[in-house]
Amino acid sequence: MAWFALARVLFVSAVAYAAAELEPLPGGVPVNIGFALGLAALVVLLESRLRETSVARVLGALIGCAIGLGLARAIGAGLFWANISDQRVEFLHSFILIVLPYLGLVLGGKHGEWLEPARLIGLFRAAGPTRRYRILDTSVIIDGRIADVCETGFVDGTLVIPQFVLRELQLVADSGDSLKRNRGRRGLDILHKIQKMSGVEVMISDVDFPEVREVDLKLIELARTLQGKIVTNDFNLNKVAQLRGVEVLNVNELANSLKPVVLPGEVMKVFILKEGKEYSQGVAYLDDGTMVVADNARRMIGKTIDIIVTSVLQTTAGKMIFGRYVESGTVVQPAAPAAVESDDNGRARVRSASGSQT
Repeated sequence: MAWFALARVLFVSAVAYAAAELEPLPGGVPVNIGFALGLAALVVLLESRLRETSVARVLGALIGCAIGLGLARAIGAGLFWANISDQRVEFLHSFILIVLPYLGLVLGGKHGEWLEPARLIGLFRAAGPTRRYRILDTSVIIDGRIADVCETGFVDGTLVIPQFVLRELQLVADSGDSLKRNRGRRGLDILHKIQKMSGVEVMISDVDFPEVREVDLKLIELARTLQGKIVTNDFNLNKVAQLRGVEVLNVNELANSLKPVVLPGEVMKVFILKEGKEYSQGVAYLDDGTMVVADNARRMIGKTIDIIVTSVLQTTAGKMIFGRYVESGTVVQPAAPAAVESDDNGRARVRSASGSQT
């Protein structure tokens, strides 16, 4: 950043010095310096906007502008027979000279991605089925569930593992913190497991983006280059990639969509693990981590029992299932859904069919 600031200061100083020496406007040195500073500010603003634009789009805009300028000159040369002294003809020449380069600039910048190396190489390849790339990030590798998903065959295409992700995994595996070290080694073991799977194509990509420092942004740029999808369970990466127009496969969303669906009145078999917050409540957990709150099950802690589902509550943290334990020989009444009400402090409380609150 210091280098950019120095370059801007030198550029503004050079423009101001040239205006002071040459004096292109009448009015003296102060007027010319002010005019030069205004022009320099516009150029710096344009430079700051272009810095966020890809090189392919800038190159496309320049090529489009050059083509537009060439067409304008060709049309102007073709109108040699027109009366140049006529102001209407002169205006037409000027209009063509302005409009065509402008249109070339806009259209070239909009379609500049066709100048990317991957697109250019694809023009000379034989027509065939397009390869589908699935780019793995560090978090989904350490998580480990992607190996099970790949083993079931639900992930198609080529799994791409970038070199900068491998470097990040190695740094985590070599960390002085035992917890991070174990997580990094687990990620490397997961990669070895995926590579040994039959029917799963794994590719180690050497493509890097030295001008980009953050690994998440490198993943987004690689996905754009390969026209692939990012496989992750990182919430922030998921949102940033979607904002930048890159498709994401989120393992957490897949897990949530595969959670079992239960309806009020159904019977579930659960293991009561601990007591609930309210009297006579017992708490159990399903295999996917869903919390089950059962009335009349406090004394059944450490046992597997059948409960009747009374309601299902979907919250931002996940799904909660409410039910009640009915002893054998007891007449089962129709299950009433749980009601959500507010306490004196305005907090939401769920009242189950037996009247207890959570």
